[in-house]
Amino acid sequence: MAVLEVQNLIKKYNEVEVLKGVSLKVEKGETLVIIGASGSGKSTILRCINQLEKIDSGNIKIDEDLMIKEYKKGKAVYQSKDILKKMNLKCGMVFQNFNLFPHMTILQNVTEPMIYVLGKNKEEAEKEAKEILEKMGLQDKAKAYPCDLSGGQQQRASIARTLAIHPEILFMDEPTSALDPELIGEVLKVIKTLAEDKRTMVIVTHEIQFAKEIASRVIFMDDGKIVEEGLPEEVIDNPKKERTKTFLQRFRKM
Repeated sequence: MAVLEVQNLIKKYNEVEVLKGVSLKVEKGETLVIIGASGSGKSTILRCINQLEKIDSGNIKIDEDLMIKEYKKGKAVYQSKDILKKMNLKCGMVFQNFNLFPHMTILQNVTEPMIYVLGKNKEEAEKEAKEILEKMGLQDKAKAYPCDLSGGQQQRASIARTLAIHPEILFMDEPTSALDPELIGEVLKVIKTLAEDKRTMVIVTHEIQFAKEIASRVIFMDDGKIVEEGLPEEVIDNPKKERTKTFLQRFRKM
């Protein structure tokens, strides 16, 4: 059963369509990886699902809840705040630029969402936060501040903070793009572990070899549309569409 369904999604910026009728499904325990050139609409899909952007047409379904209630005079009418909050709590977003609170320690960054979003008491939240940080290999950085950490450590802390709210679906938008090459591996290792644990994830990335290793399915996007989708060995190793072949050719030369 699909836990996420994007239905004919259209998104415009100043009358320019950046998403042109995108439809996709994500099954529970699946890792869907979206690849494509910059500006193809990959990140915009994630932002629409996480309610960071308003959609112009189509719908988004998480479990049994639809984001758009109806259309009036061609404009989307969103569901009530309660339903939207319920949907949003099932989504956890990891951004490319970490988005950690600089004035809080790493432990506080992970603890605060549990206290203010999930309503846990401080003692309970800190206990769980320390367990998550240990899984991320950051147990010795609990009292440090983001500025004291490397980029790879900051991104792992960002993933820990997102996991703390127990999202049903974990979204990652270019999680390694802001990292130095030597730091990428440590973040990819953590994400690979999450995939092996069968966490439901949607990941936008330019790391093609990594996508091949962890993806249950791969989607290739171009110009706001899904050009090709399927198993990683199909889309990455044996693409059928010329546009996919052209895009992947640059990575084979590297």
